[in-house]
Amino acid sequence: MQDLSGTTSTLDLGRTCWRIARADRFALIVDAANYFATLRHAMIRARESILLIGWDFDTRVALTIDEDGEWPTTLGPFIDALVDRRPGLDIHVLKWDLGILGTLGRGTTPLFVLDWVTDERIHLQLDRVHPVGACHHQKIVVIDDAIAFCGGIDITVGRWDTRQHLDEDARRKSPWGFAQPPWHDATTAVDGEAARALGDLARLRWKQATGECLKSASHQSGDRWPADLIPTLTNVEVGITRSQPVHGDESEAREIEAFLVASISMAQKSIYIESQYFASDIVSHAIMKRLREPYGPEIVVINPLTSEGWLEEQIMGSARSLILEQIAQVDHADRFKIYYPVTANETPIYVHAKILIIDDQILKVGSSNLNNRSMGLDTECDLVVEAAGDAAVAEMIEQSIRGVRHDLLAEHLGTTRAEVAAVEKRQAGSQLSTIETLRLAPGRTLVPLTPEPITAAERALAAHHALDPARPEPISRHLGALASSAVDAVRVAVLGKDASRT
Repeated sequence: MQDLSGTTSTLDLGRTCWRIARADRFALIVDAANYFATLRHAMIRARESILLIGWDFDTRVALTIDEDGEWPTTLGPFIDALVDRRPGLDIHVLKWDLGILGTLGRGTTPLFVLDWVTDERIHLQLDRVHPVGACHHQKIVVIDDAIAFCGGIDITVGRWDTRQHLDEDARRKSPWGFAQPPWHDATTAVDGEAARALGDLARLRWKQATGECLKSASHQSGDRWPADLIPTLTNVEVGITRSQPVHGDESEAREIEAFLVASISMAQKSIYIESQYFASDIVSHAIMKRLREPYGPEIVVINPLTSEGWLEEQIMGSARSLILEQIAQVDHADRFKIYYPVTANETPIYVHAKILIIDDQILKVGSSNLNNRSMGLDTECDLVVEAAGDAAVAEMIEQSIRGVRHDLLAEHLGTTRAEVAAVEKRQAGSQLSTIETLRLAPGRTLVPLTPEPITAAERALAAHHALDPARPEPISRHLGALASSAVDAVRVAVLGKDASRT
């Protein structure tokens, strides 16, 4: 597919994206302190409909730490206040079905569930319409079809943090008052046609999960864009790309997978990735193909040091270790580096953002991780913008995307966007040399990630993809391998690494 500037585009309807729609404004929002406050301002402007489609919601989460006295700061009371003060407003909340105990214990309280079940204008549904082992993972909010948010941030416990990622921050706490670790995340905001398209997607998911058809908003007058949200780009085409498993009458969508392969294969100079995991077979193979080339792109991956929880680390951590072993065997020119961010006192910062930047010409932000299940088992949604159009427009978009990458690196390296740009210029445009130059300064920084050697049990678990399949498959196919690997993993957890070392 060719854009107007004559360069190859990765956005190919029906293959790498579901829809292409124009956004009058597109904004990258980094970290949940900014997102929660911005979302609250946008929801206050709502008049007709709010669609909240997500993996998890917690009604006890504070959207802002600033008490303005006009609106509640906590999600549950805030939603109650919205419908009380906006007579024409309906709010639909769809969250993944963790089971009733998980829902009550993690995302909501029995009181709010009871209130919302009996409210005529607050509609709470649990999404359980997917194959066994899959989950609903999209994170979309649509307000009056006039502004929409799509990315990786869940409105739940443990997400709130500022871009400073302080070692000690009294505001970074759970609803029960417990301190939470530093957390890095990202989402986007769009308006115009792109917001209406995300509204269509959200209503499709609602129908698939509940059987109910929701009508689109009537596009009442008035701007829903928060005044303090500065657009990253204006008047830009946005690609909406999905993962969706085949289930019932739902067709399969593997647009994210196709997009990743296409964009990685097109990279000329640099690939920049932020992801919660690095465990996707198809993505790692695409990267290794580029690393085998004598003059391929530099590749930087920002990951958390470890995954959340013991089981996730056994699955995703083992897969990452296996992939990094394979990459080390083909990275003859030393063009690949994986890092994890730390605070000023060297506390690891958890990375939950899902960002891809190719040659400063392609920016993708969304819910999908670089693991197998995000390619076709779970429901995912990402947004893509490209440096396309005539030469002047393409150059403007490229400059903006480069600014995004410099801004993200500045956050991780505890410096300024201008300093990152200046060092990169001195390093002849090399982002790897730039990181290596800046990361040795005191304060927040990026640390090379060196995974521990993996055991035979962990290697088998990673190789069989028993708990990280790329598409729905019969559970029986993996039971033998999973049972054997699980027994060995428990033995290792109890007796130590040497119990199953090869």
